[in-house]
Amino acid sequence: MLEENELVKVVSDELDLRKGENITVIDVKGRTSVTDFMIIVTAMSERHAKSLCGYVTDKLKEFGVRPLGLEGSDQGSDWVLLDLDNIIVHVMTAKARELYQLEKLWSIASRSQETGMTP
Repeated sequence: MLEENELVKVVSDELDLRKGENITVIDVKGRTSVTDFMIIVTAMSERHAKSLCGYVTDKLKEFGVRPLGLEGSDQGSDWVLLDLDNIIVHVMTAKARELYQLEKLWSIASRSQETGMTP
C-alpha cells in the first residue's frame, strides 16, 4: 500500500502524463474532516476530464487502490470529482476552474484559520 505522499505523486504524475494542465496540490490536513489533500487539474474538455479520472483509476489499480467514488462523470459535466479517501481529485475544464476558484477558496480558509476568523 502506498503512503499518502506517494499516492499524491502517483496521481499527479499520471495527470501530467495524460496532459492535465496546471496541477495543484493543496494540503488541507486539519482544515477539513473530509480529506487530507486536494488535487486540482484543468482538463482540455469535458471528455478529457472524464478520461483523466479513468486513467488515474486504472493507474491506482496497479497499487491496489480503488476510488471510493466518482461524481460528475456524466455527459456534459465540466467538473469531475474522484474520491480517493485521503485525496480528492478535482478535474475541471478551464471555465469551471475559473468560475469556482477552489485554490482561492482554500487560501481564504487558510488565512482565516490562522487569524481565528471565519471566512
